[in-house]
Amino acid sequence: MKVKEKNYAFIDSQNLNLGIRSLGWKLDYKRFKVYLSEKYNIETAYLFIGYMPENQDIYSSLQEAGYVLIFKPTLPDKNGDVKGNVDADLVLQVMLDYIKYDKAIIVTSDGDFYSLVKYLYKQNKLKFVMSPYVKTCSALLKKTAKEKIIFMANLKKKLEYKEKHR
Repeated sequence: MKVKEKNYAFIDSQNLNLGIRSLGWKLDYKRFKVYLSEKYNIETAYLFIGYMPENQDIYSSLQEAGYVLIFKPTLPDKNGDVKGNVDADLVLQVMLDYIKYDKAIIVTSDGDFYSLVKYLYKQNKLKFVMSPYVKTCSALLKKTAKEKIIFMANLKKKLEYKEKHR
């Protein structure tokens, strides 16, 4: 009997959210978690997200859907836009959990993760990089992940959030 891989997902939530919205649809995070678990044996799905007290209901529903939330304090930039840069936190968590998983899925289009992806690839610990959108995906990330990169544009039917009418 073949033992199932034990895989972890590390999700750059801001990059995922903006990438999917640029495609003209909203991601159903609950369905996304089920999809990752069933299709890729994701045992733990970390969602790296900027913390804002007014989003408590969103955080609760994400946790109920099965995500492990890793919060980053948010700060307004000089334009007043709120930013919670999660890159270092995501890289750190990948390395802290390194011996706990067989393969990692990194969900982002951000080229800042290329060193991490390169390392995981060389160690045969990268399942793949899942990028929200081909056009916004870093060329550096595509080059580093080589054949281990997939894009989410074709997942709209499976993963689009549909408003529930009452």
